[in-house]
Amino acid sequence: MLRWLLVSWAANAVVLALTGWILSGVTFHGSAKALIIAAAVFGVLNTILKLVTLPFAIITLGLVWFFVSMFTLWLTVILVSNFDIHGFWNYVWATIIIWALNIVVDAVFFRKTSQGHGAPATA
Repeated sequence: MLRWLLVSWAANAVVLALTGWILSGVTFHGSAKALIIAAAVFGVLNTILKLVTLPFAIITLGLVWFFVSMFTLWLTVILVSNFDIHGFWNYVWATIIIWALNIVVDAVFFRKTSQGHGAPATA
């Protein structure tokens, strides 16, 4: 479990760093510490909010989770100094990029093993 959490945290950090590299409106102001803290905050908040909104996700066929992830990004920006996202469309694109990159991360790092063990990834 601890290994999965560490890999998930590292994956979140990589995904957030790539998002900041792709979008000029997403910045960590050159702070690796802000990136690491943002990855942890984003991962924890996103997991909690996805669990809370699971009934709505079932009703909306998962569409609500896009908005949950965008809301999680907004909360992360509020909670983590030196992490900023400027403008609504940067939130939208950051959410899309994070979603797409997490699909890749899931495919690479969280494949099901032959025993059927595996863990879902992040946002």
